[in-house]
Amino acid sequence: MQFDGKEIIEKNIGFNNLEMWKQCEILKSVVTQTIDIKEGRGKNVKVYQKYKHNTPQQVIDKIINSCEYYKSLHEKDMEVKEVLTNGSIQFRDYQTDIIHRGTNIIKESGFLYLAMEVRTGKTLTSLGIAGTIGSRNVLFLTKKKAISSIESDYKALAPFYNICVTNYESLHKIDPTISWDLIICDEAHSMGAFAKPSKRAVQVKDLIAKTKANVILLSGTPTPESYSQMYHQVYGIPNNPFREYKNFYRFCDNFVKVTSKIINGLAMKDYSKGLDTIVEKMAPFTINYTQEEAGFVAKTIEEVFEVELKESTYKLIKQLTRDLVVQGKQEVILGDTPVKLMSKVHQLYSGTVKFESGKSMVLDTTKAEFIKESWEGCQIGIFYKFKEELVALQQVFGDELTTDLDEFNATHKNIALQIVSGREGISLKKAEYLVYYNIDFSATSYWQSKDRMTTKERLENQVFWIFAKGGIEHEIYKAVTKKKDYTLAHFKKDFYL
Repeated sequence: MQFDGKEIIEKNIGFNNLEMWKQCEILKSVVTQTIDIKEGRGKNVKVYQKYKHNTPQQVIDKIINSCEYYKSLHEKDMEVKEVLTNGSIQFRDYQTDIIHRGTNIIKESGFLYLAMEVRTGKTLTSLGIAGTIGSRNVLFLTKKKAISSIESDYKALAPFYNICVTNYESLHKIDPTISWDLIICDEAHSMGAFAKPSKRAVQVKDLIAKTKANVILLSGTPTPESYSQMYHQVYGIPNNPFREYKNFYRFCDNFVKVTSKIINGLAMKDYSKGLDTIVEKMAPFTINYTQEEAGFVAKTIEEVFEVELKESTYKLIKQLTRDLVVQGKQEVILGDTPVKLMSKVHQLYSGTVKFESGKSMVLDTTKAEFIKESWEGCQIGIFYKFKEELVALQQVFGDELTTDLDEFNATHKNIALQIVSGREGISLKKAEYLVYYNIDFSATSYWQSKDRMTTKERLENQVFWIFAKGGIEHEIYKAVTKKKDYTLAHFKKDFYL
């Protein structure tokens, strides 16, 4: 490891800058011990000092440099803490260190990517950086369900800047007269669509161009599916490392191995094979931090429960997979394409269905009843996939269920969250257990959502999956636990289509 061209001892995991400074000082005291050496006799005797240990000068210099380096970092940490002690929040040592490092990066380049794993406090860290760079008006973009939590952190921190916390979908409602000097984009990977940018990415790009604001990007998983997802996350930032490429396709010329794949019988270009050089280019602007580095030791224990649905539900699934259509008196269930069939089967194995008319219906509450009976008296977080599954849960749980995070934290009610909207940006640390009514096709959903209970103090997370006997959920689970999305190809293979 080097700093300003000097060799430095690499930081030990779990050590803060003060502890590293002390450790290096101990090493320094050992390797710089001297002894007196006499030469000559009588009046001609000369005494000079020599290192007691035969340590190479290069090693001694490295230790001395490390003492100076970690001492300076500790002193800067103290300066950061002095700026940030206005409110009641105390930053962890690693957060203070990241705030200092992040401040230097954003002052130099105008943007920063905090790639900190879930539950390590990237939101609070970004609010700390906003204070140290002297922000006045901060715009914080996040998911709707995370707004109240971020506003609570802001109030507890009590910084000297103003903040507006809103969701990406409400960007058009932002006061156009406010001059934002910092924009924080939470769950930044959600702007990573390619080959064309998403509406969200375009809106953020336009806002940056208009305000000339500094930018902090936050994500525990910056590129969950492909390195190619990085381009549109940063393409609106003036100093981004890919600014010379006018669009995603020119970016691909140097950073993506473009291949072909067959979709519905047509050959289409595949831009998903982004190269490692994308990460290398982003490295000077990125601070990575893991749960392990933060001292998290929580172990996640998963258990699958299998329930038998009503006989009528299985008959319906059998008829649909055989005939590809179920005609009722007023409604129709249609599975005339593999995509439709996969979706309908997925719904039915959890007891709900969406008809061709667009209306939905609860057909079987077996899963909801099993959850209520099994965790009676516990406060749990429940993840569901399809909207009608929430209706099934509400029918069974009644007033014992909420969808509001603040109410969940303030009462003993259970909370139900849709997997995609609840997998990021919120904490369910108050939950005793996580229970999944259904499972999403996305591997990202699997890995992110099941970590919602994790805290530094918690030693064990218990996660339970409720699958239908003979259901599609088992096959989805096999795929996502291997970090693979469950696709139509899997479905065709599993159901012999």
